[in-house]
Amino acid sequence: MQAANANATSTETGATDDFVTVYVGETLFGLAIERVHDVFVPSGVTPVPLAPAEIVGLLNLRGRVVTAMSLRRRLGLPEAEADGAKASPKMAIGLEQAGETFALVVDGVGEVLKLGADSREAVPINLDPRFRDLATCVHRLDGRLLVILDVDALLGFTAAGAKAA
Repeated sequence: MQAANANATSTETGATDDFVTVYVGETLFGLAIERVHDVFVPSGVTPVPLAPAEIVGLLNLRGRVVTAMSLRRRLGLPEAEADGAKASPKMAIGLEQAGETFALVVDGVGEVLKLGADSREAVPINLDPRFRDLATCVHRLDGRLLVILDVDALLGFTAAGAKAA
């Protein structure tokens, strides 16, 4: 009942935004729900020779060839250590950009959160620089920081890769 009241209060006082939460390691990220088309377990990924490091490969998603990109690699984070006993399958989020479909491979998918301006803050200057350039804002949630990712900047990896080369 408290959650419903808090949600109603947040809705009454101003607009809210919905975010799909994803995990990379222990870090919690948010993606605007209007940009998310699918949530699935990626399978049958075909590597692409000479592709940028963040490209995992290509996969078939309901008859469409989709570029799979690792959020972990895109953020410049090391690969997750595989615990044989605890290894869980990666998850993927289907995103679209300029008519292209991408599968964003993440360590895990959380819940959908409806957040208002009361928890929203500008990107902190001390946020990890790997996250800072890809974030639009942050939300403070019960002692955790939710970093909201800019999907356009996230999927603009080809321009960034071309500059680095």
